[in-house]
Amino acid sequence: MTTVPAPSGTVPAELVSIRQSIDNIDAALVHLLAERFKCTQRVGHLKADQGLPPSDPAREAQQIDRLRRLAAEAGLDPVFAEKFLGFIVEEVIRHHEEIAGSQG
Repeated sequence: MTTVPAPSGTVPAELVSIRQSIDNIDAALVHLLAERFKCTQRVGHLKADQGLPPSDPAREAQQIDRLRRLAAEAGLDPVFAEKFLGFIVEEVIRHHEEIAGSQG
């Protein structure tokens, strides 16, 4: 099948529609991450109040395994999913360390 390029300066309607979907998904991801971080902030305060360490390697390992399974089921590369979660967990731990330091 041969595709004819769109005239210069125009964007095909299908591309506009797909980009709008991507923009909507990106917005949803930002809102979901914000909600997740609200929860992890609460966890950080609870850990600090109880004298628990900011990091929980056993919980993190469980989450990685779980996310890799979910990713595979969804057709997403599990390695990418693990890297993504790793980035988030690193930021959560940093927040927990700041909370513990401010309460200590």
